Amino acid sequence: MNSSDSDQATDQWGRVSEDGSVFVRTADGERKVGQMPDATGEEALAFYTKRFDDLAFEVELLEQRVKSGALAPDEATAAVKQVHATIVDAQAVGDLAGLDARLQALNSTIEERREQRKAERAKRVEEARVAKERIAGEAETISESNDWRNGANRMRDLLEEWKALPRLDKSTDDALWRRFSTARTTYTRRRKSHFSELNEKRDSARVIKERLVVEAEALAGSTEWGPTSGKYRELMRQWKAAGPAPKGVDDQLWKRFRGAQDQFFGARDAANAELDREFAANAEKKEALLVEAEALVPVTDLRVAKEAFRDLAERWDAAGKVPRDRMKDLEGRMRKVEQAIRGVEDDQWRRSNPEARARAADTVAQLESSIAELEAKRDKAAAAGNTRKADEHASAIEARRSWLTEAQKALEEFSG
Repeated sequence: MNSSDSDQATDQWGRVSEDGSVFVRTADGERKVGQMPDATGEEALAFYTKRFDDLAFEVELLEQRVKSGALAPDEATAAVKQVHATIVDAQAVGDLAGLDARLQALNSTIEERREQRKAERAKRVEEARVAKERIAGEAETISESNDWRNGANRMRDLLEEWKALPRLDKSTDDALWRRFSTARTTYTRRRKSHFSELNEKRDSARVIKERLVVEAEALAGSTEWGPTSGKYRELMRQWKAAGPAPKGVDDQLWKRFRGAQDQFFGARDAANAELDREFAANAEKKEALLVEAEALVPVTDLRVAKEAFRDLAERWDAAGKVPRDRMKDLEGRMRKVEQAIRGVEDDQWRRSNPEARARAADTVAQLESSIAELEAKRDKAAAAGNTRKADEHASAIEARRSWLTEAQKALEEFSG
C-alpha cells in the first residue's frame, strides 16, 4: 500500500489494515474477507462493500420471487439455503447477519405458501373427484341410451375432460376409471351392434329397392293409365316400407325409380290433356242438350216430358265424354232434370194407387165411427150428471176430429 494511504480505513461493518487486509465485523468478531495491498483503504472497502450490495440485491430479488409465488415452496427453500451458504462465507463487507436474517424470514412465507398450495391442491383434487364422479355417471347414462351420434361425440368429450383432470389417490382414481371405461365399452359395443344391424337392414332394403326399380322401369312405357297408376301406387308403398338403403345407393335408386314414375305419369298427363281437348267439343254439345232438358221443368205433361227426356238421354250418351273438370257440373244438371220428371211420375203413381186410396178411406171411416161412439158416451155421461167422464170423452172427440181432418185431406188427394 502507498505510504500516503498507510492509515487504516474503517466503516461500520469493516476495516482495512496497513497491509491491505480487509476485515468484516460479525457477532463473533472480525473475519478476514480479502487483501488488496495495491489499493487505498477506501478502494478496498468499496470493492468488498460492492460485493455485499450484490448479495443484498440477490436477497431482495429472492424476496420478491417468494412473495409473488413465482417459486414453488421446495424451489424457494432450496434457493434460501443456497443464498444462505453464500452469505455465511461471503467475501464482502456489510451487515451479513442482518442480510441473513432477512433471508431466513422468508422461511415463514415459504411455509405459508406451502400450506396454501397444499390446500389448493386438496381443493383441486376434490373438484377433480367430483368432476370424475360426474363424468362416470354421465357416461353410464349414455351407455344405456340409443343416441348413437350425439352419444359418441359426448363420450369423446368426456374422455378429453378426464385427461385434463389431475389424478386422485390410486384406489379412488382406479375405481372411477373402471366405471367410466366400462360405460364407454358398453356403449361402443351396443353402438357397433346397432349399426351392424342397421347395415343388414339397409342391404336388405337395397335388394328390395333394386327389384322395385326394375319393375318401375318396366312399367314406364305402359299406356294402360288406370291399372298402371295403381301398380305405381303399390310400388311406392313397398318402397316406403323397405326403409333406407345405404346413402349413396339409396339416392341413385330413388333417382331411377322417380324417373320411371315421371316418364309414365308425364305420358299419362299428356294423353289426358289431349283427351280433354277432344272432349271440349263434347261438352259444348251437352251444354246445348241441357238447355233443351232444363226447358222441360216444371213438368206440365208427364208423357211428353218423359219421351223428350228419353230422346235427350240417348243424344247425351252419344255426345261422348267431357273434360274431367266439367263432368260433375254437367252430369249434376242433367240428373236434376231427371229427378224432377221422376218426382212428378212418382206423385201421379201414388195418387192412382188403389191400395193406398183404400187404406185412406178405411182410416176416415174408422175415425168417423170412433167419434160417433165417443159422442154417444159423452151424451150418456152428461145425462147421468158425470161431468168428469163427459169432459174426458169430449177431449178424446176433439183429438180424433183433428186426426179425421188430416185423413180426409189425404183421401182427397186420391180424388185428383
